[in-house]
Amino acid sequence: KDVIILFTDLKSSTQLYQQIGDLNAFALVREHYGVLNKAILNHHGAAVKTIGDAIMATFDQPVDAVGAGLEMLREMRKMNQESHQDDLILKIGIHRGAAISVTLNERIDYFGQTVNIAARVQGIAGGDEIYLTDEIYSAPGVSELLQQNHSGVESIQVQLKGIEGDMKIYKTTAAA
Repeated sequence: KDVIILFTDLKSSTQLYQQIGDLNAFALVREHYGVLNKAILNHHGAAVKTIGDAIMATFDQPVDAVGAGLEMLREMRKMNQESHQDDLILKIGIHRGAAISVTLNERIDYFGQTVNIAARVQGIAGGDEIYLTDEIYSAPGVSELLQQNHSGVESIQVQLKGIEGDMKIYKTTAAA
């Protein structure tokens, strides 16, 4: 099945737990889940699972995944401003391709190289950034959406751990 996979992760969340304590950090992480889930739903996606403070979501259209990512970054900035802390810094990676879809414990999950690449792309993203693979960036409507949102885009070549050859990645930042 062709699927768009979006992974998020919080940058330096281990330090956050150490700095403000487990209960306070977990409260912020829970609040961040609300922000991310709302963005996923607003853009016709589905949250597949959480992994620690990360979320894996799927979308049918690349433009929806990118729209969700942009909303996530904007709303996380607002959340940080309202809490008067800049503690939660989101990293996002998005990739598209064939994946194996299975039902485990009455939930759909995805496996395969597409999932691995999406996770790796998210892993190399910097804070407050979305990293898009060429399969996402070149999809209809994506570059237009990024322009409309005044997003900075930079093309880079990267080597992903466990993946043969270099990949072209588009480093994207949402307008402040």
